[in-house]
Amino acid sequence: MDLQDVLEQARGSLIISDAFTKADSILNHKGYKNIACSVSGGADSDIMVDICEKIKPHGVHYVWFDTGIEYQATKEHLKYLEKHYGITVERERAVKPVPLSNKLYGQPFLSKYVSQMIHRLQEHNFDWRDESYEVAVQKYPNCKCALKWFNNMHSDKEYSYSRFNISGQKYLREFLIAHPPTFPISDKCCTGAKKDVSKKYIKEHDIDLMLVGIRKAEGGVRAGAYKNCFSNAGKYKTTNQYRPIFWFSDADRKEYEELFDIKHSNCYTEYGFKRTGCACCPYGKDFDDELKVLEQHEPNLYKAVNNIFHDSYEYTRQYRAFRKKLEENAVS
Repeated sequence: MDLQDVLEQARGSLIISDAFTKADSILNHKGYKNIACSVSGGADSDIMVDICEKIKPHGVHYVWFDTGIEYQATKEHLKYLEKHYGITVERERAVKPVPLSNKLYGQPFLSKYVSQMIHRLQEHNFDWRDESYEVAVQKYPNCKCALKWFNNMHSDKEYSYSRFNISGQKYLREFLIAHPPTFPISDKCCTGAKKDVSKKYIKEHDIDLMLVGIRKAEGGVRAGAYKNCFSNAGKYKTTNQYRPIFWFSDADRKEYEELFDIKHSNCYTEYGFKRTGCACCPYGKDFDDELKVLEQHEPNLYKAVNNIFHDSYEYTRQYRAFRKKLEENAVS
């Protein structure tokens, strides 16, 4: 199937047609020599791989970064992709797998940003008192950013959204004061398991273009960090990055799946998950539901993640119960 055939099949969707045209232009006509496609085993990744295989860029590397707590269903799906497309997906172990990062730095809690701020406060032995910024900064003069977060002071243009203040998580400040964390918290599990291994791979293979399956419609900090589908290598990036399905809505993704008969992993079709990645990540709002499903389908991994994230799971449940009680009291 050549590009014209693909465009003919997708003629009813401007977004899908445009994605193929743009991908062909970038992957086949911009002179890139070493292209890497980051394969996660997730639904967005599946579509990105399919676009690549229909465009057929020269010498593309397919690579999967193993965080150390991946679903067996994901690993099986990688084998399916290899057989279905006749490709090889390189497996790269994390520089620091999630279990090791948790031991070294702390466990994730609520979100990456929240975890980062709490980690900074913990590094300065913060006492979690209900004090103003002016009082606290005298005690912790080298922790100003996290102290501003704790006191809802990020109000300049750079931090104009409430998610950059502790108020972005309802009653979290009150919870931390009433129930200070008794275990280390950190956002660094993703650094060693994903970011560092990606940088290492790019350097070792001289990659000049990285493909990632990020969609604007998925929301969150990751998608919100980009304004369009392409980023040039800059001060904080190791290579150019292209996001082939950045503009796909959920409906566009569904239409693509139906048009080209895309098969996803058992994480979606049997487990009923809406996302994949690190198994039962504490950042996910539905991790308790995911744990129940995981216990049924992958009991060994279920035991592993409960051991790795035990403190975070319990602390999150405690926070949710605390928040619910305060919300109910506010209504009554």
